[in-house]
Amino acid sequence: MANLDKHAIQNLIQLSRIDCSSAEQEALLEDLKKILSYVEQLNEIDTSQTAPCNTVLENTGNVMRPDVIGETLPREAFLANAPSIGGLVRIPPVMKQN
Repeated sequence: MANLDKHAIQNLIQLSRIDCSSAEQEALLEDLKKILSYVEQLNEIDTSQTAPCNTVLENTGNVMRPDVIGETLPREAFLANAPSIGGLVRIPPVMKQN
């Protein structure tokens, strides 16, 4: 099992950019230890005679359908449901300007 301690938890908190109090860090440490010990149980299972598989479902594949053009939404109805400027849909800025 991975060696989890306060330093490792603080590193994970910094990497994930979350804010935790001391009590929350302790609870997170205990929860992660429980999760890892549960997952460690998988190492006890003998899988030497098990063939590798990519899916648990047999005979699966891509489901294709014909591309059929249907009725389109009128431009006025579309723009009535979204904020617009001059006939264009207005969206929040994606990149910040300095």
